[in-house]
Amino acid sequence: MAGTKAGGIKAAQKNLERDPAFYAKIGKKGGERGHTGGFAANPELARIAGAKGGRISRRRKTAA
Repeated sequence: MAGTKAGGIKAAQKNLERDPAFYAKIGKKGGERGHTGGFAANPELARIAGAKGGRISRRRKTAA
């Protein structure tokens, strides 16, 4: 039944039988290895970078 929804459910049950914290351990590993940051983590850095980009923009100013 490999590759089917029923097979996946059966495999998940087997994993939990062997180790009740199986999926928690996988999630923990992913969280430890994550390196997200940049603008999402630092809005002030995003503001500064946006200002720099605005200053060096080559677009012409439109007559409003």
